[in-house]
This record gives sequence, structure tokens and C-alpha cells, in this order.
Amino acid sequence: MNRYEPEVAVVIAAYNEAAVLPEKIKNTLALDYPADRIKIHLVTDGSTDESAAIAAAEKRVHHYHHATRQGKLAAIHRIMPFVDSPIVVLTDANCWLSPQTLRLLVRHYADETVGAVAGEKKIMADHSKAGVGEGLYWRYESWLKKIDSDLYSAVGAAGELFSFRRNLFEELPADTIIEDFVLSMRIAQRGYKVRYEPGAYALEAPSFSLADEWKRKVRICAGGFQSLKYLPGICNPFRFGWLSVLFLSHRFLRWAVVPFLLPLLFLVTALLAQRSDFFALVLLAEAAGLLVALTGLLWHSKKSLPSWMIIPGYVLMMNAAAYAGLFRYLHGTQSVVWEKARRQ
Repeated sequence: MNRYEPEVAVVIAAYNEAAVLPEKIKNTLALDYPADRIKIHLVTDGSTDESAAIAAAEKRVHHYHHATRQGKLAAIHRIMPFVDSPIVVLTDANCWLSPQTLRLLVRHYADETVGAVAGEKKIMADHSKAGVGEGLYWRYESWLKKIDSDLYSAVGAAGELFSFRRNLFEELPADTIIEDFVLSMRIAQRGYKVRYEPGAYALEAPSFSLADEWKRKVRICAGGFQSLKYLPGICNPFRFGWLSVLFLSHRFLRWAVVPFLLPLLFLVTALLAQRSDFFALVLLAEAAGLLVALTGLLWHSKKSLPSWMIIPGYVLMMNAAAYAGLFRYLHGTQSVVWEKARRQ
């Protein structure tokens, strides 16, 4: 039986990643896939360190350099005219791919109804306070993607590992904040399935601190609100059916509704507590939960603080990021250029 092994283009956009690029290139070249069917495209977007020299020194890498930093989306737009492989895999420079990644991703494309395949993002287990919450969040995200994919289609993809058919790529507006999510959803809006493949994963170190993770979450929330503009009709189930239902339930409610209902819930409980002993106990439980979350958030760096106090703090931070993200989106202050996050 012939194995399904289409040519694959691995696209990497890097900004000042000299510390990890040699290992990233080595990891990509070592993937279990025929060497003559892999093309590696790497753009050093405005890098001022040794990234360009490292990429140029590897003859098996198609290297592109642009002196001015314009962000990941602009870098992808510059690369894509040179990419002619039928399957494109986007991955970041600071994560390592599992050996079977390409084989597990491309097998889904034997089905012509599949337009994109999302891999899994895993956080290295270093037992740090920042890593505990981040790791739990991505496990939850992966669980949702599996449910969505099994039911109909995954809703969105993580830029650390995301693949799609080359002929379905379309340039996005230059100010798109979370390009991986918008691109995958636009493919889904055209009637193609986005599959989730948990066996193909990108391993990444956790954020250096909760402050660094806060910046990421605010950006993602700002991009989430913006996506409503660039995914017209996505909330209309009469137009997009199950895709709209999954988007509304697993995405929109989480970052655009629940964070803004939580304070109202607390207020309503406080009003009801004045007339009911039961709601008085509920209010006490809500206040205790908030206190635990604030403690975990404000004193997360304390080594003696248990992980079960860190997790509520991380959830509180994610909900607070929705407010900051909405503010940035409405005021147009969220830059399309990623602020390079510190990693442990």
C-alpha cells in the first residue's frame, strides 16, 4: 500500500531567535518524513541578532530576510509567493515538534474535505508557578479542539503548529492580530473541515512569569474581538451551522460574554443574599473563591504557595484580560507585531 506523503513546506517566522534557531532547524530536519518531500522556509523578520546568519548557513533551508520588522503575518505574506508545496505547516522558532508531526498531520489531507489540520501545543512541565496555569489552560484548549473536531470541525488553531492546503491560503488584512485563528476559521467558513491531531504537537517552555503570560492573553483577547470583523457571519448558525454553534459556545461566550457576566453574577448574589440564607452561603463561597484567586494571582511567585491556589488566579487573570483586550481593540492600541515573550 502506498503511503500518503505529499510535499510539505515548513514555514518558520523568527525574530531575534538566535539562541534557539540551531536547535529548531535540527529538530525540523530530523522529523520522520522523506527528506526530498520537505522544504523549510525561514524568514528572519527584522532580526538584529545572528538569526539571519544561522539560517543562511544551513543549505537545506530557504532563507528570507527583511531588515524592517513588520510582524509574523507580514513575514508569512512575504514567504507564501515562494511556497509551492501542496501542504503548508506553520510553526514558531521557539518550539520543538514531535518526531511524527508531519506524518500525523498530512494523513488527514487524504480526505479532500479537510482544508486544515491543527496540532497540539504542549507546555514543558517545569513545575513553575507560571507553567502550572499555562499548562492547564492548553490542556483545556486541546480538549475543546478534540471535541469540536470529532463533532464537526476544530474552531481555530495555535500558531505554534498549524497546517493548511496551499491553495486555500488567502492574504489577511495587515492589521490581523491572531492570524492563525482567522486563517483557520476562514478556511472552515469556505466549507472545509479543520481537523485536530493530538499526536502532532509543538513543545514550548512556559512563560517566564504571569506578567509575560498576561501580555499574551490580552493580545489574544483583542484579536478575538477583532476576529468578529474579519469573520463575517460567523455568529449566524443559519449560515454556517455547526461551525457557528461551536464558535459561539467554545470561543465567543468564553472571552466575550462570561468575563463581563461574572461581576453581575456577584452583584445579583449579593442582592439575593439579603433575603435568603442559601444565597448568603453562595455569596460567601463566591467571596472565598475570589479571595483564593486574588491570593494566587498576587503572590504567585511565593514558593510556598500550592498549585491549587495558582490555578484560580490564572483563571481570574484570563477573565481580566478580556477587559484589557476589548479596550485595546476599541482604541486600536494592540500592535500586530508580537511583543517577544520571555520563556523559561
